[in-house]
Amino acid sequence: MKAAFPARWLAAALFPLVVTAGGVPSAPALPPPAIVVGFVGGFVRHNDGAHREVQLADELRRDYRSGVDVEVFANHAAQAHSRILSLLDGDGNGTLSRAEKSGARIVLYGHSWGASEVVATARALAKDSIPVLLTIQVDSVRKPGENDALIPANVGEAINFFQLDGRLHVRRQILASDPARTHILGNFQSTYKTKKINTDSYPWYARMFMGPHIQIEADPGVWDRVESLIRSKLGPIT
Repeated sequence: MKAAFPARWLAAALFPLVVTAGGVPSAPALPPPAIVVGFVGGFVRHNDGAHREVQLADELRRDYRSGVDVEVFANHAAQAHSRILSLLDGDGNGTLSRAEKSGARIVLYGHSWGASEVVATARALAKDSIPVLLTIQVDSVRKPGENDALIPANVGEAINFFQLDGRLHVRRQILASDPARTHILGNFQSTYKTKKINTDSYPWYARMFMGPHIQIEADPGVWDRVESLIRSKLGPIT
């Protein structure tokens, strides 16, 4: 009868130890999670459940209990960028290896100023040579000092949803800085001149002054597409 294959050999083969500079073995690096980062718009709190960005994040967390990290930020790209770098640092040594960077699976989405921060975050990750699978902008409003129209070349796919019925100047079209590397899935316009979306959960001043801008944020048709695109990058629920 053949001798049983020692369990420690199997573990070593599947999860090889990383040897530090001092020759002391450390724990094996874990594969990075898929990372989904959402950005709320305006001065909205990152955990305000009245907003579809937050609701979607909660739904994804409930469904993907392992292997996916879902975060929502107020529109602060620097905070999101730092958090993403931390999540990618599988061995916790404070420096991202080439493998940790190339293994990144990142999706960014946002509304209004949050959509502008989507592009700003992707651009910051480009400087780190970190790829982004998908960026999604919903009624993007450019923040001062940012460019929400030109998608950096580290992004694989990008899509833009917008409306032109309101008072805010929103992004009608996004373009790829390198069309050979970034596929623009499209710029899709919605209209709310006749289509009415329930925005009763929003403050009165938002309904009065930003009607169509918050209608697209609450539009189930738009966000069903956003959710479907994100889930297509995450794979099946396990």
